[in-house]
Amino acid sequence: MTLPDMRFGPTELRLRPLGIGTNSWGARRGEGEDATRPRAAFEAAMSNGVRLIDTAEVYNRGRSERVIGRILAGSHEPALVATKFAPLPYRLTSSSLEGALDASLRRLQRETVDLYQIHFPFTLLRIRSLMDRLADAVAAGKVRYVGVSNYSAAQMRTAHAALAERGVPLVSNQVNYSLCHRAPEENGVLETCHELDVTLIAYFPLARGVLTGKHQGGAPAPRGLGRFSARLRKPEQLQPHLQPLLRALDEIGQTHGRTPGQVALNWLARQERVLPIPGARHARQARENAGAIDFAISDDEAARLADLSAELP
Repeated sequence: MTLPDMRFGPTELRLRPLGIGTNSWGARRGEGEDATRPRAAFEAAMSNGVRLIDTAEVYNRGRSERVIGRILAGSHEPALVATKFAPLPYRLTSSSLEGALDASLRRLQRETVDLYQIHFPFTLLRIRSLMDRLADAVAAGKVRYVGVSNYSAAQMRTAHAALAERGVPLVSNQVNYSLCHRAPEENGVLETCHELDVTLIAYFPLARGVLTGKHQGGAPAPRGLGRFSARLRKPEQLQPHLQPLLRALDEIGQTHGRTPGQVALNWLARQERVLPIPGARHARQARENAGAIDFAISDDEAARLADLSAELP
């Protein structure tokens, strides 16, 4: 049994319920089997039906977008490319979005980006002004679909209403969501996604590797963007509380012939309107991630994981 395809927001586009995160692409890291090999990861994801490739202008100072651009330039795969506009403090007017979008398009070597997202709402720029700029970009043919990231339920409603006035749908909201971080269930974001027909794109779906068990035994804490999550900065402090959940992930995985990480991804991807985007540095990770959606845990298994997750401090 495999998980069914999902509809992408209110559009007619249907996708496998999994994407690929690329915040490690373009990073200057060492050699060996864990070295980042974006082209191999991309090809492995595409060959397994994964189409959504998520990046951002701030990932490795634009190098992630450049790497994706070079890969796409020599590929005929039907990739759906998503990137993000960062309304950083030095961007004082919403007109800065047009220049940032053009720069992303140049790095991606594309005339149109499939999904353009506002990276975060913490800015002096008003949501309605940003949505107007996004609607202008759609009208100009530079953007196919519009999304947001890290928006609260109320901010989503504001964005949705502003876009609707221009006849443009809000397609997605990308937020932190995993068995270790279930805030979207508690703060109204997931409920609002269902109400507005918006896809919840789940970043950090494996809690930066914590749910794979790789941080057991004193392994180092996550680096990079993961350091900003208080719960992940010192995974060793969470380990005593995590053990029942990790054991359940392992036991359920053995039942299905899967890894704990694949079970954790399946728990997310089996939910309506939820699309996890685990990172993949190389082909092996991309193939393993794709294997998370070609089986289905049972309702009882999903409930067991939810109950154990709810006991985390």
